[in-house]
Amino acid sequence: MSRMDDTEESDNLGGVKHVILILSGKGGVGKSTVTTQLALALNSAGKKVGILDVDLCGPSIPKMLNVESKDVHQCSQGWVPVYADQAQQLAVMSIGFLLSSRDDAVVWRGPKKNAMIKQFLSDVYWQELDYLLIDNPPGTSDEHISTVENLKKYKPDGAVLVTTPQAVAVADVRREITFCRKTGIRILGVVENMSGFVCPHCTACSNLFSKGGGEQLAQQCNVPYLGSIPLDPQLTKSLEEGENFMNSFQTSGTRQAVMGIAEMILTQTNDKHS
Repeated sequence: MSRMDDTEESDNLGGVKHVILILSGKGGVGKSTVTTQLALALNSAGKKVGILDVDLCGPSIPKMLNVESKDVHQCSQGWVPVYADQAQQLAVMSIGFLLSSRDDAVVWRGPKKNAMIKQFLSDVYWQELDYLLIDNPPGTSDEHISTVENLKKYKPDGAVLVTTPQAVAVADVRREITFCRKTGIRILGVVENMSGFVCPHCTACSNLFSKGGGEQLAQQCNVPYLGSIPLDPQLTKSLEEGENFMNSFQTSGTRQAVMGIAEMILTQTNDKHS
């Protein structure tokens, strides 16, 4: 099934059924964590998933999925993404694979970043995917505009906006909502990350920061609220070690929260039973 109109020439995104942007108004809210866990949740629901990491200055996805040491290869259709599983149902592309060292810094001006994003969106040979999650850098700058402009012909399903409960983060996500509305991107909903702390011993959840800011924002801006994800030390450890948290900690409340958000995304994109 192609996402493109019949009049459009087919290319490497033509076989992707659903494209979803993962956005945040500010850094440090766990956007890449949410991206990886949603990808794993969708994958566990039987979907073939790809992650495109366009956070060029902070490419953390390869480490989180334990594929840092793998290389990107080329074929006649373009770059072949790295697969994070043996069944090749979870594909990843990141500038992290193209750097000679994990300590290398991407010191680029806007035009070079935009050219790289355009190349990522056109030259990665994803083949058939159910979902492509695009992990964007924080803010509403050049990279976001470049991503949105190059995706227009594929009619992306929308954006998931990630915030933390604090007022300063919620205020920045409010600007991200404005960005989506100005650029015509549908808002699938708001996720409140780091919403409480799950004790590893008694599993009680304590509100370290505050709670409910994301839900209040969703209500005020008349957009869906997808749910809250509490902090879990087991998730942090899994990300550091590149372990599949969704498989390893099936009784975790954090896992259940992520699965609930993934179910809402499946429903919103009309792919629940496909």
